[in-house]
Amino acid sequence: MRIVRHVVGAAVAAALATAAVPAQAQFINILTGGQTGVYFPLGTAMSKIYADNIPGARPTVQATQASVQNLNLLQEGKGEIALTLGDSLGFAWEGNEEAGFKTPLKKLRGIAAVYPNFIQLVATKDSGIKTIADLKGKRLSVGAPRSGTELNTRAILKAAGMTYNDLKVEYLDFAQSIELMKNRQLDATLQSAGLGVASIRDLASSNDITVISVPADVVAKIGAPYVPVIIPADTYKGQTAAVPTAAVVNFLVTHEGVPEPLIYQMTKSLYDNLPAMVAAHAAARDIKLEAALQGMPIPLHPGAERFLKEKGVMK
Repeated sequence: MRIVRHVVGAAVAAALATAAVPAQAQFINILTGGQTGVYFPLGTAMSKIYADNIPGARPTVQATQASVQNLNLLQEGKGEIALTLGDSLGFAWEGNEEAGFKTPLKKLRGIAAVYPNFIQLVATKDSGIKTIADLKGKRLSVGAPRSGTELNTRAILKAAGMTYNDLKVEYLDFAQSIELMKNRQLDATLQSAGLGVASIRDLASSNDITVISVPADVVAKIGAPYVPVIIPADTYKGQTAAVPTAAVVNFLVTHEGVPEPLIYQMTKSLYDNLPAMVAAHAAARDIKLEAALQGMPIPLHPGAERFLKEKGVMK
């Protein structure tokens, strides 16, 4: 009996000890962009989704200069998941130094295509700018240095037959650009973001603006991954007509060192909770499971692959 009591007591003690051990901490650093862009609110929504749905998850949201910085940080293992533009991701994989990647970033792994970034070229009405050609000699913010937005700006201007030498260029993030435009120290800004981005809404609420067209023939000269799209009328205050422009797909990415079970849980919980993403920003309405592999330029992470196979998105 003493031996039986001893064995039972040991089993109970072991069970209690096991019950007292919390789920292993899962540190998830989410790399986003500037706080007035779209990446940051979406990253904040992802943080709550992960905290609520992944046992032991300890998510953090890091504001960054967006795509290029995010990809370099992932390569260094300084984040678990990031948002990035598709052209930046392609440049990172091949190691395009001019785009900000000194060597090919071969540790990167894909999770999913999410929503398109609209190229939104906006000028103050009193600047007199109505077309891309009118930008010559004007003060244009092209985005933070070597950000995804800045790479988009270079591509758009080149296709329109212009270079930075034709302009007075400022390398500013979204929020800085808007403040200078409000103070009439800047004529225009190009912002690559989801529709309804907070920075442009802020500007339109206090200044008359002109949303500049990027014609379809200019978009065609750039080619993939740029596609022609329309900014619907009334996306911003005072923008009464639809405006043609270009879009580039955004991707969620990670790196090869993140465990397969964690990426599986992160991918599943994201798609299981898309309404929370839409509540954070309307751009998330375009996140579709069936489009998760659209244009993916790098290998998938095994965790994302397992989830997409379960859902029948890939074989």
